Formats: sequence, structure tokens, C-alpha cells
Amino acid sequence: ISKRRLFTRKELPTIFSRIIARTVPATILYEDDKCLAFRDVAPQAPVHFLVIPKRPIPRLSCVEPQDAQLLGHLMVVAARTAKAEGLEDGYRLVINDGKHGAQSVYHLHLHVLGGRQMGWPPG
Repeated sequence: ISKRRLFTRKELPTIFSRIIARTVPATILYEDDKCLAFRDVAPQAPVHFLVIPKRPIPRLSCVEPQDAQLLGHLMVVAARTAKAEGLEDGYRLVINDGKHGAQSVYHLHLHVLGGRQMGWPPG
């Protein structure tokens, strides 16, 4: 039995699945058949957008080997969208996983933050 199968159950749609379905508005920056990129509604940097797969994966720790191509695609979309957003000087890519990783929406998502100097350590 896969980790994803153990974690998922019939549950209410997440805010991200409603954005994909267009029942919740969002400022869409990029879309294709596999993913969607849109501005974060509570930005933590001058540029802050999310990249999400259209196929719901609850958390990064639930991915399986067959998800490798999709995960790579999300990274490529993040990089291309960051460039289109003017982040030539760099940006931070964050994936929160689970309660201790501060994940608030259980639909895998990549935060792309930029437009200012980031501090380190981040946590």
C-alpha cells in the first residue's frame, strides 16, 4: 500500500483544488495540463507565488517514484515563472511538509519568494 493511499481519504476539497476548479479566484501566472502557478494571497516577499500540481498529492513525503517527472516539471515551471516575474537576482523555493514543516494546505505546493534579500537560517 502506498503512503499516498494511507494518507488520503474522501475529504473536502482544499483551497487549491477549488482554485484549480476556478470556484475560488486567484491571479494565475502560468497554467498547463499538469500544474498551475498563482500569486500567494498573503505574500511574505515582494514576489510570492505558488506552483501546485493539478493532481492532488497531499504532501511531499507522500510522493512515489512515478511522481518524479511531475516533480521535475513543477521545478521547471517555478524557475521559468520566477524569470518571468523578474527574479534574475535569485529567489527562495520552499516546500513545507507536514505539521512540523508548517504545512497549512495538504495539497503539495512550492512557494517561490523573491524580490528582496532573504535571510539565513530561514527557520
